[in-house]
Amino acid sequence: MAEQKIHTMLCLGDSYTIGEAVEETERFPMQTVELLKAAGIHFSKPAIVAKTGWTTDELAVAVKEAKLEGTYDVVTLLIGVNNQYRGRDLDNYRKEFQALLQTSIDFAHGNAAHVFVVSIPDWGVTPFAANDKRGEKKIGEEIDLFNAMNKEEALKAKANYIDITPVSREAKNNSSLIATDGLHPSGNMYAAWAKQLRKAILDTFQSK
Repeated sequence: MAEQKIHTMLCLGDSYTIGEAVEETERFPMQTVELLKAAGIHFSKPAIVAKTGWTTDELAVAVKEAKLEGTYDVVTLLIGVNNQYRGRDLDNYRKEFQALLQTSIDFAHGNAAHVFVVSIPDWGVTPFAANDKRGEKKIGEEIDLFNAMNKEEALKAKANYIDITPVSREAKNNSSLIATDGLHPSGNMYAAWAKQLRKAILDTFQSK
């Protein structure tokens, strides 16, 4: 009987990837590998380079400083919410996102089909946003602009695009999707993201 191959995963991002305010097992990368395991595809514990508050340029510096070795079978990239939060320029975001996307492809054996860009969730529907002068509508519109850009770049590079923004907006009427800090996703919301990512990864692996 052939030995079970153990795949590797690298996840790049910010608070949404590191799972601010939830247990490690509730992070979406961890939930994703558990779902894949149940489907017969085994992964080692994901390598994560992410920190709450990071913007695109800060993530790029951190990736270099991490001195990661080798390549990975799957790479996820979710970055941009802090660019939007800080009022950063969209064109600057595009330029820095393009570079991070290329870095992600390089880490994925140069195979863009094994890179999974995850859209930015809409934090405008959270209790935390109630104190932000931009308001829910404006925040949502800005998130949509950032996502239109990262989707365009992902598809241009022939990477996968996982749109979790619609489910993030369900938190407006479902408090169980928000963590106790009133801002970040709960394990329940991450579970929904993990299901979407699981399907995309399975589709990619099974299409070989």
